[in-house]
Amino acid sequence: MINWNNISSVFLDMDGTLLDLHFDNHFWREHVPMRYAQYKGLDIDAARDHLFPLFQSVEGTMEWYCVDYWSQQLGLDIAELKREVDHLISVHPHVTDFLSAARKSGKRLVLVTNAHSKSLDLKMQSTQLAGYFDAIICAHDIGLPKEEPTFWDKLQMTEAFDKSNTLLVDDSLPVLRSAKQYGIAHLLAVYKPDTQAPIKDVEEFNAINHFKDIMP
Repeated sequence: MINWNNISSVFLDMDGTLLDLHFDNHFWREHVPMRYAQYKGLDIDAARDHLFPLFQSVEGTMEWYCVDYWSQQLGLDIAELKREVDHLISVHPHVTDFLSAARKSGKRLVLVTNAHSKSLDLKMQSTQLAGYFDAIICAHDIGLPKEEPTFWDKLQMTEAFDKSNTLLVDDSLPVLRSAKQYGIAHLLAVYKPDTQAPIKDVEEFNAINHFKDIMP
């Protein structure tokens, strides 16, 4: 699937790619509605009916990924609520073996995430993955989400890369499409971002079940 002789930089998404998306799905679909219902004196279904359209209205924007935005919008300490369920944060199988092998083979490893710095910090503390990377790029520092093709132009200012020999692995199809539009040559999706959900339709992209599928 990947000719590693043609790869010098490896860009890796975090949530759903390296980490099980079950944490995030449970957090936004179950935990936040429960806490919001308690805060507002609503039943859980009424809380979901209020929250889910709000979530959908900003999906794919910087606001959707911003912990501080949701704390302000909902009147809840979102960072603290994430800590309440941080036992659900888990690394996908074979990820650390892959990261070790990629480093040993001389590839530049870069974590490129839309996650807010507070979420990023929590997950790096929980997983101890930070030390595997040559660089960690947070979209909030760039000012655009990865869904925007111009994100990759701005990324070049802090993390210079050659489109023709860069691999991006990401579970988001809109992100992969923006990278494809920009010209990144090697793109892979993920079949099971959430280990407790069905296999994802990856549409036009090649995909992996686990990182052992593309071990250098």
